[in-house]
Amino acid sequence: MIEISKSAQAYLRDLLSKQEDDDVAIRVFVAQPGTPHAETCIAYCRPGEEQEGDIPVDYDDFRAWFEGRSEKYLVDAVVDYQEDRMGGQLTIKAPNARVPNVDADSPLEDRINYVLYNEINPGLASHGGNVTLVEVLDDNIAVLQFGGGCQGCAAVDITLKNGVETALLEQVPDLVAIKDATDHSDTEHAYYK
Repeated sequence: MIEISKSAQAYLRDLLSKQEDDDVAIRVFVAQPGTPHAETCIAYCRPGEEQEGDIPVDYDDFRAWFEGRSEKYLVDAVVDYQEDRMGGQLTIKAPNARVPNVDADSPLEDRINYVLYNEINPGLASHGGNVTLVEVLDDNIAVLQFGGGCQGCAAVDITLKNGVETALLEQVPDLVAIKDATDHSDTEHAYYK
């Protein structure tokens, strides 16, 4: 899944040794996986903060939790640490983090993001706009936020209902509805005013 170099392990072990709680681990996950905005993250993971489905891996003197949902995006990933004049730098290279990798069994958020970033946003970009997923509510309602030329645009209701909502509900059958969380009172960059 992911390789953590010996130098990175030493660096992480040192960071973890400075924590007040002896059982602090690290957690590795990909935020917005399979999208152009994917970001591979390493965070402290206090006891009980690991999530259901996380995969534990024990290293010398510390534990790493890898988010189960991110596993396929972490294939061939490498965490390394290189010392330099400024002290050093921890780097994460995850070549598959931004690769769309969804199927019918993928989490709802991943399937929504796939449609947004690969089908809807390219069309909105012609007007300088975009739409992002804010969250998925417990009742499978997607909360979206429009930006760029779509924020405050007079045609946003048409875009939302006839474009975004239609495409998402058609391609992501588990999705029940769409909510717009955008403040459309700001019309400074709106495509249609």
